[in-house]
Amino acid sequence: MASHTRKQWTVLGMNTVAFAVNFAVWTMFSIIGIKIKQELNLSETEFGILVATPILTGSITRLPLGILTDMYGGRIVFFIQMILVAIPTYGLAFATEYWQYLVIGLFVGLAGGSFAIGIAYTSAWFDDKRQGTAMGIFGAGNAGAAITNLVAPSILIAYGWQMVPKVYSIAMVIMAVLFWLFTWHDPAHDKNSNVVLKRQTLAGQLAPLKEGRVWRFGLYYYFVFGGFVALALWLPRYYVGEYGLDLKTAALITMIFTLPSGVIRAFGGWLSDKYGARSINWAVFWVSLVCLFFLSYPKTTMTVHGIEDDVVINIQLDVVLFTALVFVIGIAMGIGKASIYRLIHDYYPQNMGSVGGMVGVLGGLGGFSLPIIFGIAADLVGVRSSCFMVLYGVLAACMILMHLAIRKLRREEGLEMKENIT
Repeated sequence: MASHTRKQWTVLGMNTVAFAVNFAVWTMFSIIGIKIKQELNLSETEFGILVATPILTGSITRLPLGILTDMYGGRIVFFIQMILVAIPTYGLAFATEYWQYLVIGLFVGLAGGSFAIGIAYTSAWFDDKRQGTAMGIFGAGNAGAAITNLVAPSILIAYGWQMVPKVYSIAMVIMAVLFWLFTWHDPAHDKNSNVVLKRQTLAGQLAPLKEGRVWRFGLYYYFVFGGFVALALWLPRYYVGEYGLDLKTAALITMIFTLPSGVIRAFGGWLSDKYGARSINWAVFWVSLVCLFFLSYPKTTMTVHGIEDDVVINIQLDVVLFTALVFVIGIAMGIGKASIYRLIHDYYPQNMGSVGGMVGVLGGLGGFSLPIIFGIAADLVGVRSSCFMVLYGVLAACMILMHLAIRKLRREEGLEMKENIT
């Protein structure tokens, strides 16, 4: 009989690996989408819609999947979800028309809903002191995007892009079986456990969603997670178009963004436990703001009329400096993803499924809407760095709202202190 501690860490490990596999499936259009774009001669906007379509389903299913996990437990919900994802993933290999890719992509997108299941299932196994660390380790499954950057191009080049969804589908079925064999029902849903499950009504689970704080957290997550997903989908195409790299090289370099951003999330959870989630989140925003300022600046040539001759000044980021800035913002986003969910647990420990699910929905909608906005901006403005300008605007809104919220909180704390003194 396994001890409770062993069960905790085994479940956490299986949760993380299962999430990574799901995330790899969820972002595979970032690689195969480039080939599909070439075959169908798609515009930048159409390409943005293509890669974003799975993100839509993965976003809107997070809330119901989170609620189902609170009600029935993560083990059974996660297993069923993975089986359901494997079926359309295999079918994607047989699509031939644009509308077919979009429709099947919607069903494949259920892979993104795995986050809400895993975060609630993980939270159920750990006490308050280790919530940030545990959820941060689970969130490292975001590194599944790096798996796609590493594996998918090699499969594509060797066997054609149609083989990628076939391999991913088989991997998902194997993952589902292993998950079922090496996990347990969490204490609240285990019939043999002494823990008494206090079932909330659906209205009780959804009640916190009336609070503005939840939606503010959702906007923060829209940037750190939605921005991460959007860039993971967009960067291979960006490297190919801006720097003339081949697809395999572009995908490998994109790993410098996706892999550290996923792995660092565990460290972000530990930082949030130690120094406070709000302080960490504020630091994340400032670092991101500086990076996005330089990434947003378009390639520019200026002519300065000198005394004798004209002086031509070229301003642009070479591929090394660009990648370094993307690496830093990826690290910041990874830490921010963990700090926001630590914030959620601080305020809503009994509603991780519903509140965490809704915040996940809003973050996932960022991953859906931002690539489309990137494509529209590129088509309208004609500047590739316009994608970073969009992210800069989203971040500015987050920082303004967070600043106002902190000021309000300090005023309330000041009033409370005065009342206690009097």
